[in-house]
Amino acid sequence: MITLVTGATRSGKSEWAEHLARRSQENVIYIATATRYQDDAEWEARLQKHSDRRPEDWQVLEVPIELAQTILELASNSSNYILVDSLGTWLANLLEESEESWIKIENELLEAIKVCKVDITFVSEEVGWGIVPEYKLGRMFRDRLGGLSRKIGAISDAVYLVTGGYAVNLTQIGERLS
Repeated sequence: MITLVTGATRSGKSEWAEHLARRSQENVIYIATATRYQDDAEWEARLQKHSDRRPEDWQVLEVPIELAQTILELASNSSNYILVDSLGTWLANLLEESEESWIKIENELLEAIKVCKVDITFVSEEVGWGIVPEYKLGRMFRDRLGGLSRKIGAISDAVYLVTGGYAVNLTQIGERLS
């Protein structure tokens, strides 16, 4: 089963994804995509908050770049449940890739997801509900993440929107765009 959990900053999306993982009663492998910056105390505090919430028996892998390859390696054990938090931080690590390179990386990830034989949940940020960024890199980030989330949503069995601490299953109340 493929699940996408999306929402705004501090909406509760990671907590909802963690709830789904705990509920699975499978061996949870948490893929943290963030890059650590020891000289950024605020960033490290954010990462620590996520770490403090996770059960001790979850395996944690820090995967800032090679997400598709990691999913393929983990997908063979049917007792695994993969939780990827988050697509936005993963994409930020790859933002300087050319458009051609990004398309290749994105397609590799989508193919890995499609052949994945274990339950996998992705957390993704909603960044396109605000103003259009003034600078090119901001627009590129927003457009790439929006496109990636939509493509993963299209192959997902469940898509949740989390806002204000509530999770709404869009696959139950919405219609998928073709």
